Amino acid sequence: EEEKRSGVVSRFLGELNITVRRFLFRVMSSGPIPQHIAFIMDGNRRFAKKWKLEEGAGHKAGFLALMSLLKYCYEMGVKYVTVYAFSLDNFNRRPDEVQYVMDLMHEKIEGFMKELDMVNRYGIRVLFIGDLNRLYAPVRVAAEKAMEATAKNTKTYLLVCVAYTSSHEIPRAVYEACQERSGRKDGKEEEEEELIKVVDLEKKMYMGVVPDPDILVRSSGETRLSNFLLWQTSNSLLYSPKALWPEMGLRHVVWAILKYQKNYHYFEKKKKQA
Repeated sequence: EEEKRSGVVSRFLGELNITVRRFLFRVMSSGPIPQHIAFIMDGNRRFAKKWKLEEGAGHKAGFLALMSLLKYCYEMGVKYVTVYAFSLDNFNRRPDEVQYVMDLMHEKIEGFMKELDMVNRYGIRVLFIGDLNRLYAPVRVAAEKAMEATAKNTKTYLLVCVAYTSSHEIPRAVYEACQERSGRKDGKEEEEEELIKVVDLEKKMYMGVVPDPDILVRSSGETRLSNFLLWQTSNSLLYSPKALWPEMGLRHVVWAILKYQKNYHYFEKKKKQA
């Protein structure tokens, strides 16, 4: 009887939570909703240390936080969500820590593949962004399968930046744009115009497949960009809540969007001037 009452209360609270959230999102949708939000997921290790958890538990808690934040973003109508999952610089960490993160990433991608029916129903397309050749082989294969399996979805996009830094992305884009322009010349003299234009570079960027972020959120109160989307965030709202990544929740997403709505006309003006 006690378990039955507990189950009824849990269902009631769950339904109440969903109802309140929908009402909140409906009110907020009267203002401009960002098309693209990017997250720097900072603070997993500090979270584990703070709560005296075993090593690696912070990353698992961070994954659960990511799933919740993705749900809130998509319910709000945000079409593109980008997360900084693993930097190229992170490969310089202890080998056992790198191996743990790679194993966790592989485990979560495999789990994602088991939910493909639901993913396709929501129209989510997954893109892994970065130098994927640097990933451990099982992770790279799993990532390629996930991208292939969701390639026809266009309703919402999840971009996972792995083996990524802007200092790698930008020179690579310059090189590829130069190679392409050189191939077009076919021995003819170049006209008196810029050899490489901004649009040429942006087409070759890893992130060139989606619009630039409207909001960049970095958890844990840090204000550094850490070599992430340096090219794409010149006109983005930067938001740095003090919460560690596993502590991020609905209120942080809501507050970021409210700040964006408050400054919307300013950012639109800056974009037109760019």
